[in-house]
Amino acid sequence: MDIIKLPQMTDKEIISVLNNENICRIAFIEDIYPYICPFQYVYIKDQLYFHFTNYGKKMKIISKNKNVCVSIEKFEPDLSSYFFISIQGKLIQIEDKTILKVVIEEIVNKAKMQFSKNFLAAHGFKQEDGWESLIEDSLLIYKLEESGSRIGLKS
Repeated sequence: MDIIKLPQMTDKEIISVLNNENICRIAFIEDIYPYICPFQYVYIKDQLYFHFTNYGKKMKIISKNKNVCVSIEKFEPDLSSYFFISIQGKLIQIEDKTILKVVIEEIVNKAKMQFSKNFLAAHGFKQEDGWESLIEDSLLIYKLEESGSRIGLKS
């Protein structure tokens, strides 16, 4: 029996996905088992950025180990078409106020266009406060400092 390998995505295809999708999963490394959570992300100038709430298991883990794997996928319900991307790296907290402002505005703009206000809870905010409640420079923003190559496979 011949093994069939999935086609690799080109760099151009991967960049297109990173620009057009907004939700990923981040696998954190805790002891011997990974811990995986969904996150909204934005892709700005070839860089992935994420907003983290300042509480929870993920914060305990990254205080010890900032190495992660980011996964982005999309598929049709019948799996007739699909892709997935995996990117490994280290999370770096953003302190620069100029970068924070740009990233937060992009997170808010994309969220307002694509997500229900119910998703505000994932950011640690009340639904009734609206997306503009995220526009403050005290938010915890991380970027992924990539290591190795991006892996993208498709149907």
